[in-house]
Amino acid sequence: MLFSSISFLYLFLPVLLVYYAVPVRWRNHVLLIASVFFYFVGEPVYVLLLVVSSLSDFFHSLYIESHRGTKGAKIALISSIVINLGMLGFFKYTDFLIGAVNTLLGTAIPLTGVELPIGISFFTFQTMSYTIDVYRGEAKAEKNLATLATFVCLFPQLVAGPIVRYVDVAAELHERHIKREDLYHGALRFACGLGKKVLIANAMGALCADFRATVQPSVVFYWVYAAAFALQIYFDFSGYSDMAIGLGRLFGFRFPENFDYPFISTSITEFWRRWHMTLGGWFRDYLYIPLGGNRVSRGRWIVNTAIVWAATGLWHGAAWNYLWWGVYFGVLLVLEKLVWGKWMQKRSATLRYVYTLPLLLISFVIFNAANMAQLTGDLRAMFGLAGLPLWSFETGYYLRSYAVLLLCALVGATPLPKKAWQWYAYGEKESVLTLVAEPLYVLAMLLISTAYLVDGSFNPFLYFRF
Repeated sequence: MLFSSISFLYLFLPVLLVYYAVPVRWRNHVLLIASVFFYFVGEPVYVLLLVVSSLSDFFHSLYIESHRGTKGAKIALISSIVINLGMLGFFKYTDFLIGAVNTLLGTAIPLTGVELPIGISFFTFQTMSYTIDVYRGEAKAEKNLATLATFVCLFPQLVAGPIVRYVDVAAELHERHIKREDLYHGALRFACGLGKKVLIANAMGALCADFRATVQPSVVFYWVYAAAFALQIYFDFSGYSDMAIGLGRLFGFRFPENFDYPFISTSITEFWRRWHMTLGGWFRDYLYIPLGGNRVSRGRWIVNTAIVWAATGLWHGAAWNYLWWGVYFGVLLVLEKLVWGKWMQKRSATLRYVYTLPLLLISFVIFNAANMAQLTGDLRAMFGLAGLPLWSFETGYYLRSYAVLLLCALVGATPLPKKAWQWYAYGEKESVLTLVAEPLYVLAMLLISTAYLVDGSFNPFLYFRF
């Protein structure tokens, strides 16, 4: 069930008004039931994975805490990680590995054909972080199974993040007080994310579809496509994160931020401090630092970086383009650190931005390739190596057709709209606009998005792949 769907907005969410009517001690139970149902609607069979994950991490964490400092605790931690990674590996990578073996050895091992459970990459990472934090002594083992299951299944961030660690919400799982400002800002944040997804991301997705259907491709159109897809996935995923954060606040939770205007970055290193921040933080704390981080020899640091970025690529999907996408960023980050990073820091912000943006657009083309043939074909065309003209009639037609939406997306990907509104509405004296315009904005986003959803059928969510 998509957040940006009629069924979610007008059937699922209204039912949750019961959450505010029941006594505080029952709210976790209401959320747990709602979250299991939310997942069941999309994955009736795979809801059992949530049950297995909850039970496994509940009992493993209790054992780890009661045997802290012993060999048994370490064995229990390894057991918990193996179960979580085993589920992720079986459903996500089995057929990829079988295909690789068949290609390399010429065998004909049949694929399993197993479908990927929605959001498995997100909730397995969240539950793994819980048991690891208990083992490290950074979190106390949860004694109430329903409370831990609520954390594992919490529907606002269950299927697409942000990746919320148990320590982020441990206090709120046990006691939370919802104030009027939480409802206000939660609804505002949700409406902002809904508008991003429905009004901008879907439009950029339509432009990408038009590009793939064109009979007059050009070099410029390939770069326009790269920009359109980069904007689509940004507004798609950051919009979903906004909706998740807003929903969390409506229910009394404060989820971590996941994006910080990544397209204003002036280096690849800065981009990854701003893009999908909860995933970057997870790999930093649970893989990069345990490997030794940067407090090792240069050679070992390069190996650590390669491992982390290969894992980051494969986390996004079981396909070669995701692996190469991770390798691409790993190489760029190593080069920035060891070769031209210090030199670039002394250059103007404009020059650093001109350096960064084309590299990012190339990365999104790699990320979105359906196969290796399409990947190499797209890259060749972008650099004028496919015999295409620089410009075509269709290129001009689609640029004119999408010009306003592209401009809105480009400006919306910067902090300018937010800063302008804060300056205008929250200046020296709080404006009446904050009391009138913002509620009207929430209503307008809901109505306009509803109209678009009813009128159109193009409403994909890209990160459901992962």
